[in-house]
Amino acid sequence: MGFWDFLFINENTEQPTPEETSDTPQQLPNTIDLFPGLQLDLLTEDGQQLLSGVVIAADFPNEIIIDRLPGGLSFPVCPEDTPVHIHGYTKQTVPFHLKGTIKESSRIICKVKDLELQTYVEGRQTFRLPLHVPVSMFYQHDKYMQNPEKCTMLDISTGGACIESEYIHAEGEVLRIKAQIEDYAPMTFLGEIIRVDEPSPGVFRYGFLFAKLKEDEITALNRTLYNLQVGNRKEWSRRTKNGNWQ
Repeated sequence: MGFWDFLFINENTEQPTPEETSDTPQQLPNTIDLFPGLQLDLLTEDGQQLLSGVVIAADFPNEIIIDRLPGGLSFPVCPEDTPVHIHGYTKQTVPFHLKGTIKESSRIICKVKDLELQTYVEGRQTFRLPLHVPVSMFYQHDKYMQNPEKCTMLDISTGGACIESEYIHAEGEVLRIKAQIEDYAPMTFLGEIIRVDEPSPGVFRYGFLFAKLKEDEITALNRTLYNLQVGNRKEWSRRTKNGNWQ
């Protein structure tokens, strides 16, 4: 039984259509609901993370106002008219991609203007949800996962994750990662290290590419990320006191 067998979607949860979960570009809608509380990622034109925040007001396509995440520290200040990319999820858990330019930027708020919907294709630019959760990493030959290496997941998407660790690994290594995000069911991913950085002495950050997920796995993970993004827990099964899932 795979780890996805332990994830159950509530019967009342709206299911995405096959078109919403395919790897082909999606037809662009005329507008998008940037509702208050929606979490967004802002990136530079070359894909570098600028900030993550929540929508407090929006007038699509004219302007969107983004505040800090609960518990979040200050934003980086961006020059006016800086081009940015914006990633997020619709209420139907479909990832979307916007382009815009910075209208106003301070330590506590960010305004983006001239919003344009872009064609979304599943791939490297997949929405990445910032996290800071403990995970365990295992060598591929450790089939029963008996020798964990404790590390930290810094972000995750349907394509991969960023892992911070004190253990040394090389590009091309195939490993397993076991993660439990909050009280969701544990998830296990097989993947390959495709990037290695050392932001400080003895601390390594790994770009971890997941083995290609099936469409139902992508859908399930997208729903998890969306629920985490908007703070919604009611649509997912949770573990009961006796350890079962319902």
